[in-house]
Amino acid sequence: MQTVSVCPTCKGEGHIIKKKCSCCNGEGIVKGEEVIELDIPAGVAEGMQLSVRGKGNAGAHNGVPGDLLILIEETKDDRLERDGNNLIYNLFVSVPQAALGCNVDVPCIGGTVNIKIPAGTQSGDIIRLRGKGLPEINSYGRGELIVNVNVWTPKRLSKEEEQMMKTLLNSDNFKPRPGANDKSAFDKIRDFFS
Repeated sequence: MQTVSVCPTCKGEGHIIKKKCSCCNGEGIVKGEEVIELDIPAGVAEGMQLSVRGKGNAGAHNGVPGDLLILIEETKDDRLERDGNNLIYNLFVSVPQAALGCNVDVPCIGGTVNIKIPAGTQSGDIIRLRGKGLPEINSYGRGELIVNVNVWTPKRLSKEEEQMMKTLLNSDNFKPRPGANDKSAFDKIRDFFS
């Protein structure tokens, strides 16, 4: 009966180090840190992993060093919300702006973009800006910037403003008359995610 095993003293190297190094104790590995620069590709998302070959822990007895694994964590933006490669922005406009139409600046990647709010815009209307979202990773495509329009109603009115609103209240044009194309907020959200 024969058994083969690695020598516990030399660990299969064939020689024994009699005068061991005080730093590595004969292992050939010294603990330390190295700062490396890393290119993060555009479009990475929360939870993705990047690998840098040969920058992990050193291999024992002159072995091949391991890889460094980087786990991506995103910092939330106060204004933009991420949905895949699309960005969602909640825009608040006043009642006169929604009724008369206006131009507004909307934040996007790398700055702002000026968009036109058409006259008669309803709360919950969605404006899609193609190519203004996040880039697709390892691709040339880009997501959309989705602007969700919210008509902001003031909570308190001055006496003059209250009088103006009462005048508008009696106007025939300001009475709600939803048409076949007008959808509820629930229908708009359902259409957006389908």
